[in-house]
Amino acid sequence: MTAVDDTTKARGEVRFEQPSPDTLQLSFAGSWRLQDQRPPPAGFEEQLASAPGSRRVTLLSTELGAWDSGLVTYLARVVTLCRERNIEVDTSGLPEGARRLLELAFAVPPKKDTGKHGEEPPAVSRIGMTVLELWRGIPDMVRFIGEATQSLGRFLTGRAQYRRSDLLLVIQEAGPNALPIVSIISFLVGLIVAYMGAVQLAQFGAQIYIADLVAIGMVREMGALMTGIIMAGRTGAAFAAQLGTMQVNEEIDAFKTMGIAPMDFLVLPRMLALILMMPLLTLYSGIVGMLAGLTVAVGVFDISVFEYYQESVRALDLRQFAVGVSKGTVYGILIAIAGCLRGMQCGRSAQAVGQATTSAVVTSIVFIVIAASVLTILFQQLGI
Repeated sequence: MTAVDDTTKARGEVRFEQPSPDTLQLSFAGSWRLQDQRPPPAGFEEQLASAPGSRRVTLLSTELGAWDSGLVTYLARVVTLCRERNIEVDTSGLPEGARRLLELAFAVPPKKDTGKHGEEPPAVSRIGMTVLELWRGIPDMVRFIGEATQSLGRFLTGRAQYRRSDLLLVIQEAGPNALPIVSIISFLVGLIVAYMGAVQLAQFGAQIYIADLVAIGMVREMGALMTGIIMAGRTGAAFAAQLGTMQVNEEIDAFKTMGIAPMDFLVLPRMLALILMMPLLTLYSGIVGMLAGLTVAVGVFDISVFEYYQESVRALDLRQFAVGVSKGTVYGILIAIAGCLRGMQCGRSAQAVGQATTSAVVTSIVFIVIAASVLTILFQQLGI
């Protein structure tokens, strides 16, 4: 019996020939695996340097044995060097599997360096690119709003594909679970409004009108606005992250494959939850803000609780509550649309989920500010 040396490795060889002055031929032979001994790509670079007139490189594998990614790595280097020198590469003589792997390797262009060391475009260019990106996103947004409207229509006619348990869960997350943060922010905003107004009113001895200022400001404007911003950063971002993660995990594609409409099953419950909860949270925010104003009036300016209550009742009517509730409802719709839209547009990576979440918050706040300005002007013009 003859002993076999296990340390002996198979060798891969490449022969360089020049059948014509402008053609360089590479013939691969032997075993080209990662564990085998293989020639370095530097030999090919030397051949190119010694044949400056070459305009075509032909790859042959008639004597090639076993191969794996070791061969593909060498071939990728060869193709890269040829492309840098504008040299045509003929891969028809390679195994089909190697050709397919090469095509896959060069199918996606290399990612350009976007670090701080690169030269940034001018500010005007960045603004222009941002505007163009927003402009291209308008058709997708309009299409999404149309699909969401159709989904609401199917809900009203009892044909929507959703689970009531999901709706109740989202309602709990968007409503009762948001009360602590809404309470804190609304109380602090009420304190600020009351104290800033009281400092000016005290110069005229009109501290009693703190109640009017806080009541109308919180119920009509600030309650809905602050609640909308809170829900944009809390619930809108959560919607985008949830749907974005489902997009990464291909769960939304699975819904489509099973014949379940993602708009009904995923977007509709979230929209309904915010449409139902935002008016209630807006009213709650206004009440908490008025309690903060009461604290300032009673504790700092010696106004009795009864006087503050009477002045608040005199200043408020159903019209003020209707304006605040209507604004809160509009903000809730905008937050739901922005959060779900960015989540459904999310890419297929973890980084895309973060970008979708950030974009959802920014989009929601921009929509809220624009809607607040438009609705305020509209209500003032209508005398409401």
